[in-house]
Amino acid sequence: MTGNSRSNRTIIIDGVPMPDVLDETMIHDVVHGFYDEIRRDDLLGPIFHRAIQPDAWPHHLAKMCDFWSATLLQTSRYKGRPLPPHLAISDLGEEHFRRWLKLFRVTVRHICPPEVTALFMNRALRIAHSFRLAVAFSRGETTIGIDPIAEKDL
Repeated sequence: MTGNSRSNRTIIIDGVPMPDVLDETMIHDVVHGFYDEIRRDDLLGPIFHRAIQPDAWPHHLAKMCDFWSATLLQTSRYKGRPLPPHLAISDLGEEHFRRWLKLFRVTVRHICPPEVTALFMNRALRIAHSFRLAVAFSRGETTIGIDPIAEKDL
């Protein structure tokens, strides 16, 4: 799937038909805009700069476009396991997930119409929660009390 193309089938996400306006171009714009913000951020930038070498950014961005395409447009382009690289970041904590979600929300609100913003944010909040649980579990910490982050609390 390239450009703005989408198949003629109706995609249903969480019981809601996918808005026609969401396409590969919008996903590209969200991913690239979001990671531009991440790279400039005082809290998250240093983590990403340590984890991703400058010449590896094009590959990472393409992989994240594939991830969001698979997540929202139900393509099968994403091949990978997103959790292990995050588990390898020893100082990854609650403040990082909250900042990630705040920057993501700013980006999707800037680029997407409200119904698409809601879809992106719903998925991002779910992903953040599962990653927070996995990080705690991998460190031998209790997961009791790790409640999902609500968008209203960002």
